[in-house]
Amino acid sequence: MSHDPYREFRQAVDRPEDKIDLGRAALTIALSNYPNLDIAQYLGRIDQLAVEAASHGGAEADVYRAVAALNYVLFSQHGYRGNAGDYYDPRNSFLNEVIERKVGIPITLSVLYLEVAQRVGLALEGVNFPGHFLVKHESDGVEIFIDPFHAGELKTREDLSAMLDRLNGAKVTFRPEFLATAGKKQILKRMLGNLKAIYLREGDFGQALSVFDRSIILDPVAAEEVRDRGLVYLELESFTQAREDFETYLKLAPDARDAAAIREQLARLAKRGTLVH
Repeated sequence: MSHDPYREFRQAVDRPEDKIDLGRAALTIALSNYPNLDIAQYLGRIDQLAVEAASHGGAEADVYRAVAALNYVLFSQHGYRGNAGDYYDPRNSFLNEVIERKVGIPITLSVLYLEVAQRVGLALEGVNFPGHFLVKHESDGVEIFIDPFHAGELKTREDLSAMLDRLNGAKVTFRPEFLATAGKKQILKRMLGNLKAIYLREGDFGQALSVFDRSIILDPVAAEEVRDRGLVYLELESFTQAREDFETYLKLAPDARDAAAIREQLARLAKRGTLVH
């Protein structure tokens, strides 16, 4: 029996949301690129950051002091920072590389931040803000927003509204649901989405394929992921797999706007099948 390259990822995510170890699951995303990755070692390094944060008062009851301790350890002592210069480097999307190189994008730095916070008993959650992932603390109806990409700066709703305008050139109107909590599967989905975009942009379809595979393990009924993987298979001339994905897509989303176009693709693939001897 061949080794399932996604076994560790599958084990990490195939469970109820509250049972997912986000740090472990995020690290298993990197196994395609780093097959010998020592996940336990990196989890140990997150544990160590938490020990340091706790010794600086990161386990305080006062959320502001806990955040200050976390920020001090991660950003002042260890020098973690946002990689603004080379945002599209795939290494920014792998948690092991972020821990190693101390640079990352908003979502990977937020995952690290969430994992350290959780270990010191500070209840934080991810926020799927458009174009810039954040974390927040919520208690007694008061929300505090934290930006790990910018050294853990605290942000108000006004700050975030201004940031949205900067990111999108005022094309997107600020809506309260932009500040909703992101579950662990949503966080992993966004990490995979970033990686996928990077590989597709580089035309690296082989790497993109392994990211699609993980996205579909995470959410087997994500119709558009299945369709897009089919299109990647088409690029790679893996016609049988492309056909299977297109058929699955039409089962999952029979009334999709592009259903007719996908049926046409299938007809072309069927014609092709009869030509291959």
